[in-house]
Amino acid sequence: MGLFSKKPKLLAPGDPAPDFSVLDHTGAKRALADFRGKRVLLWFYPKADTPG
Repeated sequence: MGLFSKKPKLLAPGDPAPDFSVLDHTGAKRALADFRGKRVLLWFYPKADTPG
């Protein structure tokens, strides 16, 4: 089974976000669990050299 073989469960307003981790702008790995109890804003944007 592949990573996307299961249909993702949609979250309803008020549902807790599933835990995940990403690399931040400095290359450090950040996990949502590291910010438990705090407000979190995720801001996704394209690289500066991409068109559009």
